[in-house]
Amino acid sequence: MRVIVFVKASKESEAGIMPSQELLAQMGSYNEQLVSAGIMQAGEGLHPSSKGVRVKFSGDQRTVIDGPFPETKELVAGFWICKVKSMAEAIEWLKRAPFDGGVELEIRPFFEAEDFGENLTPELREREQRLREQVAQEQ
Repeated sequence: MRVIVFVKASKESEAGIMPSQELLAQMGSYNEQLVSAGIMQAGEGLHPSSKGVRVKFSGDQRTVIDGPFPETKELVAGFWICKVKSMAEAIEWLKRAPFDGGVELEIRPFFEAEDFGENLTPELREREQRLREQVAQEQ
């Protein structure tokens, strides 16, 4: 199963305060462990919401809202995409992350094709597979 792990934003990350050299070294070591174990597929930090925008959809209207966004607890400062055998395995790996000071992580599974049942027709499944292959080739 694939999961995404969201690293929740903090006042510091939203203020653009960069992690210390010590934390960056610890995160590098932790990421090496994830990669060596075949767990990590991707992982990135994100700029503060002040550098982002939101697009709100309402009928045929599209409204662009410039950051920053007020609710820090609702924001994401980074993420990992991991391939694990179970949610329990994901939790065990994330417990090893070198965080402190109230950092909160959220783990959510990706939908798999079988989750959509008969709504994902063979034609739609084939189209989805072609798109995935195209994306993989372009990376």
